[in-house]
Amino acid sequence: MSVNDPLGDMLTRIRNAQMRGKSTVRTPASKLRAWVLDVLQDEGYIRGYENATSALGMPEIEISLKYYEGTPVIRELKRVSKPGRRVYMNVKEIPSVRQGLGVSIVSTSKGVMSDAAARSANVGGEVLCTVF
Repeated sequence: MSVNDPLGDMLTRIRNAQMRGKSTVRTPASKLRAWVLDVLQDEGYIRGYENATSALGMPEIEISLKYYEGTPVIRELKRVSKPGRRVYMNVKEIPSVRQGLGVSIVSTSKGVMSDAAARSANVGGEVLCTVF
């Protein structure tokens, strides 16, 4: 099955798995997905992830979801920049999510990073998604 928006597909899989109370979820592997998961792990929204292989031999990523007292740590996960409409912002325009309680994940020339890291590195880029 071909997916037009691989990152959006991964975010939807995470949202769906958390609604069902799953502890792990699998998604096809890619570098961009791994970079976004690195940011989510550094910010404390997921326990971690590891590379795996599907039954058909295709590379996958197994994501360990994080819960606090039975409720998911990730309350809101939104895709900002989509294949049909890319959203680029300079460092001064990068939004703060929920007055700094959430995180914007930004793809910059220095790599994929959180909004705070992008501000400290003084770089802008494509705003991939927001997490709260």
